Amino acid sequence: MTTALIVGAGSGLSASLARLLSKEGYTVALAARQIDKLDGLAQEIGTTSFVADASKPDDVNQLFHEVEQTLGAPAVVIYNPSWRVRGALIELDPVDVAKTLEVTAYGGFLVAQAAAKRQLELGGGAIFFTGASASVKGYAQSAPFAMGKFALRGLAQSIARELAPRNIHVAHFVIDGAIRSATRLEPSDKPDSFLDPDAIAQTYLSILRQPRNAWTWEIELRPWVEPF
Repeated sequence: MTTALIVGAGSGLSASLARLLSKEGYTVALAARQIDKLDGLAQEIGTTSFVADASKPDDVNQLFHEVEQTLGAPAVVIYNPSWRVRGALIELDPVDVAKTLEVTAYGGFLVAQAAAKRQLELGGGAIFFTGASASVKGYAQSAPFAMGKFALRGLAQSIARELAPRNIHVAHFVIDGAIRSATRLEPSDKPDSFLDPDAIAQTYLSILRQPRNAWTWEIELRPWVEPF
């Protein structure tokens, strides 16, 4: 069985990805700063959770070492963490802005670097990044998030060109819209106006299954009513 690592796991899209990959025969590893929230999911699909702050180099190195020793080197790595701070430009706290960049973009670099080292030894693999509307559109009073997501997209584009010839599929997913959850339900008069996390997960799987003679490095997903 092939190992898949989901970094920044939670109860939304990550949970849908974990369930689907487990169903498809992958051994799934979940990583988050707080793993108590993952107990139910881990038990449900019989998986293992690992504590890690993706913005800390030592944490990332330890994470990959533990996953490799416990479940095997991850041939599929999905990066989901992000941190968001809103506010007018002149009112933003530089410390909060730095944290946004560290979690949203710098952590993506650390995880991609650790993943690539192992996948090059494996002879191939996949590294996927979860983006957002802010990956391609900078909204007012959301400069830090736009900076982080733009940077993550740039990272994905750059390493896709570097690693594809070495049989590592790098892809960036622009999730352009609100994702449905137990606490975020779409209005009754606007059906299918939120993205279904299970449907998003199916797209990740489709990209993962692409033959290497027809890889994509980026895809945008949005509900049919979402403007773009």
